Amino acid sequence: MPEAIWITFAFVLGLGVKAVGLPPLVGYLAAGFVLSGLSSFTGLAVEQTGVLEHVAHLGVLLLLFTVGLKLKLKSIVSPEVIGGGLLHFGITCLVFTPGLYWLLELDWATALLLAIALSFSSTVLAAKVLEGKREIRAFHGRVAIGILIMQDLIALVVMSLAAGKTPSQWALLVFGLPLLRPLLYRLLDASGHDELLVLLGLLLALVLGGLGFEAVGLSSELGALIFGAMLANHPRSQELSKSLWSVKEMFLVGFFLQIGIGGLPDQQALMFAVVAALVLPLKGILFYFLLLAFRLRARSSFLTSLSLTNYSEFGLIVASVALPEWLVPLAITVSLSFVFSAPINRFAHSIYERVCHRIDRFESHKRHPDEQPISLGDTKVLVMGMGRTGTAAYDWLSANEERIMGLDSDPAKTEKHQKEGRHVVFADAEDITFWEGLHMPSVESVVLAMSDIEGKLIAARMLRKLGFTGYIVAHTMYADEAERIREAGANQAYLTMSETGVALASHLAEHHQRIEDVRALEQAKLPK
Repeated sequence: MPEAIWITFAFVLGLGVKAVGLPPLVGYLAAGFVLSGLSSFTGLAVEQTGVLEHVAHLGVLLLLFTVGLKLKLKSIVSPEVIGGGLLHFGITCLVFTPGLYWLLELDWATALLLAIALSFSSTVLAAKVLEGKREIRAFHGRVAIGILIMQDLIALVVMSLAAGKTPSQWALLVFGLPLLRPLLYRLLDASGHDELLVLLGLLLALVLGGLGFEAVGLSSELGALIFGAMLANHPRSQELSKSLWSVKEMFLVGFFLQIGIGGLPDQQALMFAVVAALVLPLKGILFYFLLLAFRLRARSSFLTSLSLTNYSEFGLIVASVALPEWLVPLAITVSLSFVFSAPINRFAHSIYERVCHRIDRFESHKRHPDEQPISLGDTKVLVMGMGRTGTAAYDWLSANEERIMGLDSDPAKTEKHQKEGRHVVFADAEDITFWEGLHMPSVESVVLAMSDIEGKLIAARMLRKLGFTGYIVAHTMYADEAERIREAGANQAYLTMSETGVALASHLAEHHQRIEDVRALEQAKLPK
């Protein structure tokens, strides 16, 4: 069975690259090429089938749906996203088109379409990397995803023009989708927390978003993304995203296998891919300076650019429609960019710390919304990370302490807290420049409530490095992480589940004590 062979090779090579510190998706890509080679040289029946193609497509739809669940559209409509995305696309096409025309002796139309295919960055890879680091909702993650959405929309237009197809008149119904949001909210509320929740996600992503948009002549990928974005403001959107996590991850293995199994390249295809890989850094450099031009800080520009320094699976889709003869060379090009981009992005923060002093000089002196505070004033208690745990800690502490401040790396979340009356500002604990300029003269205690272990470790180390001698407390899910946090400088790191159990027991003890007090009072009133 081909499926058994796919699963075996994907697991073995995925586990192998994970052991050397690379993301498993690099192993899945390698598994695809190994299987393609086995098919060519041994006759082993591992060629791509309709099943693998369908699984891969479902994985992409589910990924885009879960990305949509984490998006606030108002944060995407910004100058750096629209301007940066369009300018990068235009400049790339202007530079690549004549270069491809002269070097490869192509006609202008083919050179332009190839340039367009190479101008896109990978939504699948960038979203997966950012999601793995829990940075999709950080400022740089939101800018990266916004630019990717801009590119995907451009790709959809190009594919429509190249295929000579136009959406049907029913496509206008898409503009009425916001009217369905109350119904979708009710369905999400009524779905509970078990398998119905998963089925609702599959229904929206694959049926309504996927097949529904295809039926009216639009992209299924766009449909999945839009239906996810329509639920982004619902309180249970993240629960829905987590419920789909395992299904999405399994299907995405098929996507990466599909790229490799598509066929082995010839010498010309390899040369094309190598040259394209060599100019890949220029793509990231262009993004970096464009984002700086829109007044982003150097760190935000660097991390966003690094996320976008790769070639896109949408380039393969464009090629399958308009340039089928270039599909294999582009598949190798995309694969090489993944091999380069995935490990680089894993160490993005460490790389920035090493080069920040060299590249920060290009930063604009004008302020931008991603600017972070340099002084905490008379703040006495600091809560870093304003998710559910951080918010609960803030609310409990604020009952007895007015000089309290919350920090969070999600601008939309900070705005929400500010509207609810909390003193919360934007700041990213993993940003070295934030710590370098921070002044915290009155802070006595710090609560580390970020979801990311790396953020907690960096915050604890930097606080002690700044000379902070106050009390630092954190929470985590795992005992080994708690030990690492304490070694980084925290006074105490509590296990989340253990503390939940203690809290439940304390509530029960308080209840029993109240009953005993009532009984004692009743006994005292009885005549002796």
